[in-house]
Amino acid sequence: MINSMTKSTDRPKQPIAQDAYNQVADAYAERVGTKPHNAYYERPATLSLLPDLKGQYVLDAGCGPGVYAEILVGMGAEVVAMDANPKMVAYAQTRLGGKALVIEASLEDPLVFFDDQIFDVIIAPLVMDYIKNWQATFEEFYRVLKPGGALVFSMEHPMMKYFDHREGGNYFDVEWVTYTWRGFGTPVEVPSYRRSLAEIFNPLIKAGFTLDTVLEPLPTEEFKVSSPKDYEELTCQPGFMCIRAVKTEELNVDIK
Repeated sequence: MINSMTKSTDRPKQPIAQDAYNQVADAYAERVGTKPHNAYYERPATLSLLPDLKGQYVLDAGCGPGVYAEILVGMGAEVVAMDANPKMVAYAQTRLGGKALVIEASLEDPLVFFDDQIFDVIIAPLVMDYIKNWQATFEEFYRVLKPGGALVFSMEHPMMKYFDHREGGNYFDVEWVTYTWRGFGTPVEVPSYRRSLAEIFNPLIKAGFTLDTVLEPLPTEEFKVSSPKDYEELTCQPGFMCIRAVKTEELNVDIK
């Protein structure tokens, strides 16, 4: 059940990449369906980690312009999609045309408008890089997932991200970094957070999840056709990492 909610506009501090996504939203919504790194690399890998979704209640956390939500609906899921950027929410609502509920909300806030244990699956593609406190977000994901439910998320690969920003950086810190996106027309400076492997997996485990699969994908043949140079690079070094974790059945065990 979804309760009354507080919009992200009520937050005192806007999400880290809000300005960047305001700039890139139009081009992103237009091109993300066929842009090689998204359509032929990250997306097939992330989708490969999903269970059968027919009749499942799914949260698309960080839905962007609604590409994933549209796919999930096509797989037979009942979908709630959310994003912190109002332009992306508007694009998702248009794309989905009422086939899914789309709401504006930030993953940096408690998901107080969701009851406990209502979702079968949560998918969070390429959104966690914009969140600093993963522990709080994972705890909320754990709360709203049913026992046995799956969390599937993707992110920029931590090795790649560290080497891109290692000058003056500290591997062990959660650091603010910036990339210049050139694939959506006018170059846009997009900030995000870089973190160590421990800062990826320990918050997930502490929240109660069981790590199920870690996927370091290779680009598809469609990617090779679309972008041969990038294809060769991604066959030798990683660009993204995809993770599936499970909310295991809660056991009543006395620990002495």
